[in-house]
Amino acid sequence: MVKSYLKYEHSKTFGLITSPSSNVLWTPDENVQNAALRQSGAGKAIVGADEEVLCWDMKKGELLSRWRDKDCVAEVTSIARSTADPDVYAVGYGDGSIRIWDSSISSVVVSFNGHRSAVNTLAFDSEGSRLASGSKDTDVVVWDLIAEVGLFKLRGHENQITGIHFLQPDAATVGDDDETGHSPTPNGTVNGTHDQPGFLLTTSKDAKIKIWDMSSQHCIETHLAQSNGECWALGLSPDGSGCITAGNDGELRVWSIDQKGLAGLASHIGQDTNRKYLQEKGTLQRQGKDHTTGITFHPRGKYIAAHGSEKAIELWRIRSESEVQKTLARKRKRRREKAVAAQDGTGDVDLVNGDDKGDDLATADILDVIVPYVIVRTDGKVKSVDWGRGSSSKTLHLLSANNNNELELYSIPSKPPEKKTKSEEPPEYSRKFAVDMPGHRTDVRSVALSSDDRMLASSSNGSLKIWNVRTQSCIRTIDCGYALCSSFLPGDKIVVVGNRNGELEVFDIASSTLIETVKAHEGPIWTLHVHPDGKSMATGSADKTAKFFNFEVAEEEIPGTKRTSPRFKLVHTRTLKVSDDILSLRFSPDSRLVALSLLDNTVKIFFVDSLKLFLNLYGHKLPVLNMDISYDSKLIVTCSADKNVRIWGLDFGDCHKAFFAHQDSIMQVAFIPHNQDGNGHHFFSASKDRMIKYWDGDKFEQIQKLEGHHGEVWAMTVSRTGEFLVTASHDKSIRIWHQTDEQIFLEEEREKELEELYENTLTTSLEQDEEPGAEKAEVAAAGKQTTETLMGGEKIMEALEIGITDLEAMQEWNQTNGRQTNTGPPDRHPIFLYTNTSAEAHVLTVVQRIKAAALQDALLVLPFSQVTALFTFLQIWAEKQWNIPLTCRILFFVLKIHHKQIVASKTMRPMLDGIRQYLRRALQRQKDEMGFNLAALNFVGSRMKDKGSKDYVDEVIWEEEVEKTGKGKKKRGFVDIA
Repeated sequence: MVKSYLKYEHSKTFGLITSPSSNVLWTPDENVQNAALRQSGAGKAIVGADEEVLCWDMKKGELLSRWRDKDCVAEVTSIARSTADPDVYAVGYGDGSIRIWDSSISSVVVSFNGHRSAVNTLAFDSEGSRLASGSKDTDVVVWDLIAEVGLFKLRGHENQITGIHFLQPDAATVGDDDETGHSPTPNGTVNGTHDQPGFLLTTSKDAKIKIWDMSSQHCIETHLAQSNGECWALGLSPDGSGCITAGNDGELRVWSIDQKGLAGLASHIGQDTNRKYLQEKGTLQRQGKDHTTGITFHPRGKYIAAHGSEKAIELWRIRSESEVQKTLARKRKRRREKAVAAQDGTGDVDLVNGDDKGDDLATADILDVIVPYVIVRTDGKVKSVDWGRGSSSKTLHLLSANNNNELELYSIPSKPPEKKTKSEEPPEYSRKFAVDMPGHRTDVRSVALSSDDRMLASSSNGSLKIWNVRTQSCIRTIDCGYALCSSFLPGDKIVVVGNRNGELEVFDIASSTLIETVKAHEGPIWTLHVHPDGKSMATGSADKTAKFFNFEVAEEEIPGTKRTSPRFKLVHTRTLKVSDDILSLRFSPDSRLVALSLLDNTVKIFFVDSLKLFLNLYGHKLPVLNMDISYDSKLIVTCSADKNVRIWGLDFGDCHKAFFAHQDSIMQVAFIPHNQDGNGHHFFSASKDRMIKYWDGDKFEQIQKLEGHHGEVWAMTVSRTGEFLVTASHDKSIRIWHQTDEQIFLEEEREKELEELYENTLTTSLEQDEEPGAEKAEVAAAGKQTTETLMGGEKIMEALEIGITDLEAMQEWNQTNGRQTNTGPPDRHPIFLYTNTSAEAHVLTVVQRIKAAALQDALLVLPFSQVTALFTFLQIWAEKQWNIPLTCRILFFVLKIHHKQIVASKTMRPMLDGIRQYLRRALQRQKDEMGFNLAALNFVGSRMKDKGSKDYVDEVIWEEEVEKTGKGKKKRGFVDIA
């Protein structure tokens, strides 16, 4: 009988506030009724957290919603919000896919696949109907969100895209800020038409900035954005009149955009091609000298925030026109004074007489226009920033997502207009809100579960956190040293932590206090383990000793009184000295043996009572990092930095099996602590290759691979019941993996792995990359072959083959039935008999089931021999007027890709003529229907308007007028009643 195993699946992720891989977005909290809270700019923060998008309430520090697509395991790399529909967000992922999310229902609306690697940046146009994406694969793709298709792919950059924005120059006609203080969007408007698709502004690490004409789909202008290396970021002003590019050494380059020129170019074909629409205005220098990773304009356009990867955000202020004029006037005055002082017969007479020409605002030095405002010092290294938009114009709000798993919201007073100050001191900012409690600032190095599996202790450099396993909420946060190992003591009220200074810190959970600090070792305490009897524990350190401690409760006198209080103490009893640093220590469950792994690649096993050497285990080529002993004390499993796992017998120290388990150092192994389901010899291994693997220790087989972490897995613990395990990783997340009722078989798992490998190889081979030396076309189709599109193409081919056979058989039977009666129906495919549908209806159903975004790539799979069959069905659908939009879309795409063969084919022409006639008839009918409906809506609207408006008359004035005119009779009023 084939043995089956129960499957483990990822169930919960917690401890992660924000990932450094993605940007942060601030959004207002629409539910806030309190005006003071609205002014505070608290709002919500939308951040990427590994493969999920999290929405945090900045004031309460609570998680509001979690967006996750179960089919996606790639991490979030970019987030953008639509200006037209605030509930719509575009999220880019590390595998090159893009998903459009509706935040109100936390679900995916549509997904796109067009990039070969991670999506770096996303931008919506002003109407929210188009999306532009830039990726690490150097391509820019423009997507149509209404038709759910990729429009085109722009190629011209030679390195990954770092910034992208829509330029729609009609926005230049929009007025100044409205009453709410919000100016026109950075993307501008198109005046409600798609006649002028606008332009696209892009920057890349190849140090180039480009303007693309969307109507002709080509690059119209290229400049070198930075003088010293790569261009890391792009910021566009809200009115679209200028932009700033950021490079190495804190260099910011300012550009002006000729919007009128671009508007003229959009409306007049064949204009002067030598005209430059981007003009360099000057260079600003940040105080930080590393490369600038982000730059963003305030929505009102008066302030700019720039940051590198240090713990600071630099704010710049754009001076008003009058301030710039005053500065220029001061400079002119100084020039005249210098000229007077230097006048000794050679001075400039014009300057002395005050005849120098006034500097024009357009020619003013950029340093006179944009001036440093304040530097905001943050708690951690900044990854991304976004402006908060409170209702008060006196305060600026800045949201910062830091690399140390923290969100901060700063409040900065804005400069009052035209206020004169003697000394230009930077304003005092304050940290208003922060989300830092639900996660560690540094990597979690140790996790431990309580005896009832209800509480989890996670420790890192500086903090120990206690979590409720069921709700994943943080119950306690306690400051500690640089923790390397930890454990709950019996009773689950005390946690002991071993740190890098050689100290044991004992914490009381209920009061969140440090009970005792024991200086146990001279070097880092790498490992500790509680004795199975629960009365003592042992520690292992880099000072080449293992120490044994007893748990005791001593009565201590309360100072100033005669009373005593019980106090928990660790009492050192024995010391075991060995030849090298101890990396791991374990007691056997039967309390007979203690195992130590040393830095010299060996494992030494001693008797607990006499501390005499029992066994020496040799075999690993690098140090053994961790080990565990099975429930019956028969097996010991060891894992090492040599990427191997070894299983040994504890009776004679013989190596049962050694196998290559992971692609990197294996950090931890753990047996299931009991044998209730016959799985006592099954164990888990966690590695720096981001994998957790489940093994059968009797058959020496891998049962399952658990993928999900996006960083090295540092720590792991298995629950006492074996129903779940907890892992902690370099990606700052803590994950729980639960045992399910689903059975898995080893043969099926191997087959699945082979299928995945084959599919990955197939999709990689289908991505037709140009030759390294070949010149790339500037525009390409926005598509990418995936497993989904290949399967979609195969389904269409299969449906066409079955359908065309059935169609011919039914037509032949109908003709025969017309000539002679009582002929039996033909043999049809079982699918038609089961569903009782016609061939054309079946093919249409199959095509409709394919997602709109994947349809074009699925049609590319069809060979030309199938096109005739497809056209046959297109003609029937057009004749019966079934799903005309889909019919037209398929027809036009197939005509485009097979144009030459179709033109050369004689059989296709009459078929195309028939389709054209049917389509024209159907489209004319739809046009008439829409016209009729529009007229009816206009009529109903006008009647509703008439019905909704009333004329009010002041009776006193009306009576006075009647008396004056002497007309006593009232005229009848006639009204139309709809």
